[in-house]
Amino acid sequence: MARELGADHFVADFTRLGEVRELAAELDAAYPRIDVLANNAGGIFGERTLTADGFELTFQVNHLAPFLLTTALLGKLGVVLQTASSSARRAGPLAVDDLNFARSYDVAAAYSTTKLENVLFARELHRRHHADGISAAAFHPGNIASNFAAGTTSRVHKFIVTNPLTRRALLTTPDQGADTLCWLATSAPGTDWQPGGYYEKRRPATTAAQASDADLARRLWERSEELLASNS
Repeated sequence: MARELGADHFVADFTRLGEVRELAAELDAAYPRIDVLANNAGGIFGERTLTADGFELTFQVNHLAPFLLTTALLGKLGVVLQTASSSARRAGPLAVDDLNFARSYDVAAAYSTTKLENVLFARELHRRHHADGISAAAFHPGNIASNFAAGTTSRVHKFIVTNPLTRRALLTTPDQGADTLCWLATSAPGTDWQPGGYYEKRRPATTAAQASDADLARRLWERSEELLASNS
């Protein structure tokens, strides 16, 4: 799509952190300022799988890779948006000492947990760097009729996205799903929306109670840094 529009475009595989680091270096060299970084890549997968970097796939793609990209570009960012999910409300207690789900793994639970991590990341990014000019927020785009989750082994998610009846009844269009993202990206933080918040349909929304745990957000950030340091 970017090529068709004649827009600048870069590609990186979030299952390979080396490519994420290369992407960050390319963006850093190409632009003196990045007004909006939208961390929108993610997925729900199948059996517990480790990436080439040694991290559980859902955790790496949904949280660790965008965390790496964002923190590598901190000096030039304006707005940072995290595509989270209402599924965060279904996450169990977040075990910062087991982000790879080594002790217990369930495909839907792994997805919900990483969506909680997206909200916690936005809130901790706000706490640490709002004074530096960064405005962060997380949002739920809705349940979208795309190919998202088509390859998952989660029966519920796969049924919803592949069955024609449930697609029409329960899912919205990609354009509708992009609405809150576009609104956050093009409106004024601090005026139209409050940095550090969580949004659905352009409105502040309720998410998991854990997302308000400032100590949990801090520990997730620090543990993510530790894991990346051990991988670099």
